[in-house]
Amino acid sequence: MAANRRRPLALAAAVAVALGATAVAVTTASAAEVPLKGYELTWGIKQSYRTYVTGAAAGTFTPTDGATQADGNGAFAFTGGTGTYDSDSHAVRLGFDGALKIASARHGFELTLSDVRFDSGAAEITADVTSGGTTRNDVPLADVTVTRDMASMTTTLTPEAATVLGSPGYAGADGDPLSVVQRTAQSPSPSPSVSDPASPSPSSPSSPSPTGSASPSGPASPSPSSSSSASASVSASASASQDPSASPSDGTPAKGEIADGTLGWGVKESFRTYVVNGAAQGTITASGGAVQAGGNGVFTFPDATGAYDTDAGSLSAAFEGAVTFKGHESGGSYGLDLTLSDLRATLDGGSGRLTADVDSLGEKSEDVVLADLEAASGDLTVKDDVITVDDVTATLTEAGAKAFGGFYPAGNGLDPVDLSVAVSEDAQLPGGNGGSGSGGTGSTGGTGTTGGTGGAGSTGGAGTTGSTTGGVGGALASTGSDVPAGPLGVAAAVTAAAGAGVVVAVRRRRALTPEA
Repeated sequence: MAANRRRPLALAAAVAVALGATAVAVTTASAAEVPLKGYELTWGIKQSYRTYVTGAAAGTFTPTDGATQADGNGAFAFTGGTGTYDSDSHAVRLGFDGALKIASARHGFELTLSDVRFDSGAAEITADVTSGGTTRNDVPLADVTVTRDMASMTTTLTPEAATVLGSPGYAGADGDPLSVVQRTAQSPSPSPSVSDPASPSPSSPSSPSPTGSASPSGPASPSPSSSSSASASVSASASASQDPSASPSDGTPAKGEIADGTLGWGVKESFRTYVVNGAAQGTITASGGAVQAGGNGVFTFPDATGAYDTDAGSLSAAFEGAVTFKGHESGGSYGLDLTLSDLRATLDGGSGRLTADVDSLGEKSEDVVLADLEAASGDLTVKDDVITVDDVTATLTEAGAKAFGGFYPAGNGLDPVDLSVAVSEDAQLPGGNGGSGSGGTGSTGGTGTTGGTGGAGSTGGAGTTGSTTGGVGGALASTGSDVPAGPLGVAAAVTAAAGAGVVVAVRRRRALTPEA
């Protein structure tokens, strides 16, 4: 497996650009390795895993020895990074201070990650893992797609990470983005701009920096003309990248009525897979103006109404359309018949709620709070008369868990929410279908007894068991079920008789595991 995780050294050369390797004049063998210090690594492992630990597992993350965690159960930062830049192979190798303890008494696990390391040549992140009194050194946790600036690099969790995190479904799943930046300047201070590979400047050497040119030897500072030019370049870039909508100078009112808008949400990918390709062998139907993206994708709910206030960072919007999930059909009756309609999203300072009217097997409940919402920022920005808030984290509430008949426990991560609302009648909303596929479909049909195909990092199901994203034991894996469709069909009939909205009865459960 180790060989498969290795990236060509050409990828490491991309980092060399950020470190100014193209401007390095290597004249002696001793110049091959340049010492680096003062770096910080930020990585959240995987957002759904953090939600699982603090939610269903009722556990904790405890960073120590200089490591920290961002507010709102955010990503982790490991500081004091030191290491080397190899000007021959263009590889950056860094080790970081800090440790992270992850523990849950409810689900019976405790582990600690320490000695976190990043290697751009191997394109991976590793850590020492301590669990049950035993420490395994340099466990590969994720493959990394190395970029020029080493910021927001995509990661893919390894099979070893899946073992560490306690769920086979994490193997091959997307991890959180990884960033490696220099927090403590080295001496002499580097130029703040990336050198042009076509015109190296060996006469202006400086120490490596993830955003500056570098030389492994000469202590001389960059020439004044070089520094002035770099400063002017940075200033020009900053001015050019400023968002003109950040100020009210364009005449857009700070608050008012919402003229139109869309909400993109997939409810939960594993649930869609279960309904269509899994044991339910059912259908998903979007109606009332709502559409579903192709390939059993996410839903878009249109025609927003409501109000916004950018000064207060608040937004409240209601959307048209409905989506119906049906499955476990027997004699014309369904053990699963669930409709979500009248969706409403509110945000205030980045936090909010997602509500809907819920009709389950003919019993309707209005304004059910399905999910707690958390945006990346508490600010609302108007650009071209549109407020866009993408990738809003959605976490299942207690009321939402009941609406799904206990199919998923409260605290479980749902699909992220995308919001686009127009503040004027003439505004042009972003086109699309909620962020997945192209073109909406009114209904997604079942596929007989054929197993489905999971999403990224998933293992497709086989026979009547279907599949669930992440591939943890087939359909329903995230709820702990490993019962095939036959018994589940019986369970559906029993559940329908009991009036439950989703199949949850007559199933043997094992300890909950996080889903990918």
